This record gives sequence, structure tokens and C-alpha cells, in this order.
Amino acid sequence: MVAATGDRFAVNLISAVTAKGALRFAAYDGSLNGPVFIDFCRRLLHDSPGPVFLVLDGHPVHRSNAVKQFAAQSDGRLRLCLRPGYSPELNPDEWVWKNIKHDRVGRVGVSGPNDLNAKALAALHRLQQLPHIVRGFFRDPCLRYITT
Repeated sequence: MVAATGDRFAVNLISAVTAKGALRFAAYDGSLNGPVFIDFCRRLLHDSPGPVFLVLDGHPVHRSNAVKQFAAQSDGRLRLCLRPGYSPELNPDEWVWKNIKHDRVGRVGVSGPNDLNAKALAALHRLQQLPHIVRGFFRDPCLRYITT
């Protein structure tokens, strides 16, 4: 017997990965908006001694004037690499979500929103401790443009 409700739940997460195997993530309430994304970018910049290159999909927040202005004011430290509107195969961060959703959380029962949140965060913390797995995401042939 599986102790799960069968209901669908969601947790709002944002993440970034590096070809060296680092993973950064954050949970947030509500919808992804400019201030949430810019706060995440600020944290990435704070923790990185050099420039931060973000491969971004076509989400409206990624293309927003506020985000473009924030990047422009970063003295070249934040570089936005916008991909076509829907091209998950070109975004290494999509491998994080495949790993979390399909390989980890999707294989266990979830009893409610708090349980989903806890399991997703635990899976992300686990992945942070396994940089060789994150580095492996970049071996996908579609991501060769990043590592060459």
C-alpha cells in the first residue's frame, strides 16, 4: 500500500548549475517574478568570484526589462544567454528538474504540499552533494555549446 493522496501539488523552485558540478537553488512563494529572479541572481553573483553566465529559456521574467537592467548594472558579471522560447534540450538546468521530479520525488509517495516541499528540498540538497551527477548533465550532446 502506498501512503499518498493521489492529489497534485506544486512547489516553486529556481536553480542554476555549473559545468564544474555546482548546484544552487532557492524555494519561493507565489509566481516567479522579476524581484524573485533578481534576488536569485544577486545571490549567485555574491557567491561567485567571476562572471556568471545564465542560460535562460524564454520565460517572460527572463526577458523582462527589470532583469535586463539588473544584468546591465552588474559591470559584466551577470551575462544572460537567452535560448529560444521553448528549448529545454539547450538548458542544463532542465536536467536538475528531470533528476528531482522523475528520478527522486516522482518515485515516492507524497502526502501533501509540505511533504512535497520537504522531499523536493531534500532531493536538491542530495544533488548538491553529488557534483559528479551535475557534471554528467553537461555530457548531453545538446549542451556541447556550453562546454566547448
